Amino acid sequence: MPKATNADDSDAPDGVQIDLISGERMAGMATMEKIRMILDGVHDGNIVILEEGLTPDEESRLIEVTMAEISPDEFNGIEIETYPKSDTRDSSLLGRIMGGDQAEAKLTVIGPANQIETLHKDETLISALVSRN
Repeated sequence: MPKATNADDSDAPDGVQIDLISGERMAGMATMEKIRMILDGVHDGNIVILEEGLTPDEESRLIEVTMAEISPDEFNGIEIETYPKSDTRDSSLLGRIMGGDQAEAKLTVIGPANQIETLHKDETLISALVSRN
């Protein structure tokens, strides 16, 4: 992802970079491409916001890959919060078998675990505190 630059061309940006990624961009990617793009951004200290979120399987895989990459001195892991697009769940047996019991993800916020802290989350709001480190 493109790096933020300061007017004085110093090496490190002053602040926290936020990468807002459209659902259109994510739609053409394989699961591991999505995960690598997210983790590369988070490794750089960026907050990544996905317009349409990840599927439950993709989110599970993201967590697996993250756990494998955690290093005490270099990478503390991720903080991830998602809220559902709609609660159109089908609670019938046939609906659950056909996958109707999973709400479609809407907005997902992912960032370095040592820089982002979720303050509040409900169906319509994710409130987070972001620090520079």
